[in-house]
Amino acid sequence: MSRSPMIARTIPALHRALDGLRLRKATVALVPTMGALHDGHVSLVRLAKRRAKKVVVSIFVNPTQFAPTEDFGSYPRTWKSDVARLAAEDVDLIWNPDVKVMYPDGFATRIVPEGPATAGLEDRFRPHFFGGVATVVGKLFTQVRPDFAMFGEKDYQQLRVITQMARDLDLGVKVTGSRTVRERDGLAMSSRNVYLSPEERQMAPVLYRAMKESVRRLRAGDDTEAAIAGGAEMIVAAGFTLDYFEVRHAETLAPIGSVNDGPMRILVAARLGKTRLIDNVAV
Repeated sequence: MSRSPMIARTIPALHRALDGLRLRKATVALVPTMGALHDGHVSLVRLAKRRAKKVVVSIFVNPTQFAPTEDFGSYPRTWKSDVARLAAEDVDLIWNPDVKVMYPDGFATRIVPEGPATAGLEDRFRPHFFGGVATVVGKLFTQVRPDFAMFGEKDYQQLRVITQMARDLDLGVKVTGSRTVRERDGLAMSSRNVYLSPEERQMAPVLYRAMKESVRRLRAGDDTEAAIAGGAEMIVAAGFTLDYFEVRHAETLAPIGSVNDGPMRILVAARLGKTRLIDNVAV
C-alpha cells in the first residue's frame, strides 16, 4: 500500500526531513522536476529507487530559465495528480519551494556554464536557458545534498551541462542520465506535449522518424552532412519550423565532422504551431 510522501516547502523543513531520511547513513537520490509529471518522470523515480535508499523529488517551475516571451505563466501545473503519482511510487519526500524561497529578496548570484556543451544549440535560441538551469540545479544540489541525481536524456544538452557543472564545482553528486521514454509512435514524452492540437500530435513523431533515418544513413556510410541534411528536409517538409538538426560528439557536444570523430548524438529542436519540441538519439 502506498504512503503519502513528506512535503517540505521551506529550507528548515527540508533539512529536518532530510536529517530524518539520512538516519543510519541512508543514501539519497534527487529527481528534479517542474511538475506536470508523466511516465518519463516516473521512470526517473524508479531508477532513483534502485540507486538509493531514499528518494526526494523536487517540484519547482523555475522562472529564471524562461524568457519573458515563453510559457512560464501557462506551464502546466498539476500538483494534486503529481502528489498522487509520487505517493504511488513510495517517494519519501517532495521538495516544493515557492519562488521567494528559492530566490529570496536580494538574491544576486548566478551560475553561468561555458564550454562546448553549452555552445551552438539551445543557446542560439534560448540564451538565458542554461544560466537559469545551472543556477537552480546548483541550488537544489546544495539544498538536498543528494548522493545521486537523475535526469532524462530527452534534455540531452541540459544533462551534459549539469554533469559538467557537478564535476567542475565538486558538488559531490553523481549525475545519472536515463533513456528517453517515448509514446508508442516514438514521440518523446514531455510536459509540453499537452500544447499540441490533435492534428499537431499526429505530425509530431516525424522528429523521431527523421532522426532514425539520419542514423540509418550514417550507419550505412553516408556522408555526415548529407545524412543530417536529409533528416532536416523531412522535418521541414512535414510543416515544422526547424531551429536545429545537428550531429554532435555524444560526450562533449563539440561539433563533429565524420563518423570517425567519436561517439555521436543527433539533436533536434523544432516548432510545430506554438509548441517547441526537442529530442535526440544516439548514433
